[in-house]
Amino acid sequence: MIGLAASLTKECWAALGGAPQAVAQVAFESSGGLPSVFAVTDLASATIATAGLSLAELSNVLTGKQARIRVDWRLSSIWFWASIRPIGWQPLPAWDPIAGDYPASDGWIRLHTNAPHHKAAVQRVLGLEGNKEAIAQAVRNWSKIALETAVIEAGGCAAEMRSITEWSEHPQGQAVSREPLVHLVTAERGPLPKWCLDPMRPLAGLRVLDLTRVLAGPVATRFLAGFGAHVLRIDSQDWDEPAVVPEVTLGKRCARLDLHSMEDREVFEQLLSTADVVIHGYRPGALDRLGYSSKVRRELSPGLVDVSLDAYGWSGPWADRRGFDSLVQMSTGIADFGMKRAQADKPVPLPVQALDHATGYLLAAAAIRGVTCRLREGCGCNARLSLARTAQTLIAHPLDEAESALAPEGISDRTDEIETTFWGKAQRVLPPVRIDDISMRWETPARPLGSDPAEWF
Repeated sequence: MIGLAASLTKECWAALGGAPQAVAQVAFESSGGLPSVFAVTDLASATIATAGLSLAELSNVLTGKQARIRVDWRLSSIWFWASIRPIGWQPLPAWDPIAGDYPASDGWIRLHTNAPHHKAAVQRVLGLEGNKEAIAQAVRNWSKIALETAVIEAGGCAAEMRSITEWSEHPQGQAVSREPLVHLVTAERGPLPKWCLDPMRPLAGLRVLDLTRVLAGPVATRFLAGFGAHVLRIDSQDWDEPAVVPEVTLGKRCARLDLHSMEDREVFEQLLSTADVVIHGYRPGALDRLGYSSKVRRELSPGLVDVSLDAYGWSGPWADRRGFDSLVQMSTGIADFGMKRAQADKPVPLPVQALDHATGYLLAAAAIRGVTCRLREGCGCNARLSLARTAQTLIAHPLDEAESALAPEGISDRTDEIETTFWGKAQRVLPPVRIDDISMRWETPARPLGSDPAEWF
């Protein structure tokens, strides 16, 4: 439904403070949608269009010309699933063997165990290290709220399935409902940037410090890298996300630092002081506890474009709660609504991690708008987004009838270029957005985390 995508684009662009008339530059192409009771394909197309609008606005500052944005409805849907197509090798499974939805004594709960320490927390609470069947038997002895609370208190990740109404009445749901889709404020002025931005590659030379993990933040920085940004991703020594790294490290350099080490802190502060944009997915207060509050970040890099995200919003009792897309879908009523509409006997989530991807493109748009503000006014900016607030936007758009199905993917949907990744050769799906003469391409192939030194390139 092209009209709904256009309406969502207006909503997203307005949340970023964009000029309303700019939306007329967007045209949607192709057809077909993802199978969902919510407007997932519309959201995919709209958020990618919003990121495109931010680039077109920057291009206008650089050239004085109005650029047209063409968003492929079908390719947008495919990119919300995955962009990489391995040749002769397979990515690792997306989920840990015991991650998933389980029936408790009074409803459903989702356990997220992809990270080893999150898995260990679930096992400690349940008192066993068994397989999925053993976990399921143990979960049946718990109420869903009691198990959710116990896992969270143990340092793990879980979410009981709530209805949309229950979420709207929950203190966290009420807090999120009062938050804007994008909280964007202008910060202090910085020195005049020494960027020599190329209209064909508007972000070329821009230094982006990527402090994010699966999946929204890496999607954002992948988009920025596609238009020339120098993206340096920093992870801790023990973090990995092997199932998605081939998908999201395209065009980036990836290093590791221990921010508890004085030597690594000195390296990090040097990187931060020379960054133009920082995007981070730490829970509220986490960077502060490491000694890198917003105030410190600005002192190190005056005029910084500082973009952050979290799972459950920036206010309310769950503001610092750990979370992921699949958990937010359970908490906010998306999985329950899908189950009821499908008359299913278990939760029915979205067909893709749409909250992650949509928030990722909005993060990228916020970062690019911040760069434009820096060029126009010399000011930095702060932007905040959350998966839960993006979920609220999607929940407002249920579908009365399903979209026509996407046509099967074919060779013509992929680029001709062969990407020689660390794991083997691959192709990528064609970019979902075209912006007149602006080129979307990536200079380096996907690589494992920690492959590079912690320095700009």
